[in-house]
Amino acid sequence: MIKQNIGILNALARITCGLTFLTIACCNMIKRSRQTGNIILTILAAMKVAEGIVRYCPVTTIIQKLRKQS
Repeated sequence: MIKQNIGILNALARITCGLTFLTIACCNMIKRSRQTGNIILTILAAMKVAEGIVRYCPVTTIIQKLRKQS
């Protein structure tokens, strides 16, 4: 099992922001479906929602490991 490395408030903020950006990206995809920026924004927003649900962020783990080394 993955060790959780973000707090509950951080997780709620990630879910809220992720769902907001996901809504914006989906609305933009309806208007202009051929732009790759909308697809990238959709993927990044979905990743933020997933990070909030499982309460694990790989970037946070990398930064924590780098701080221990220095």
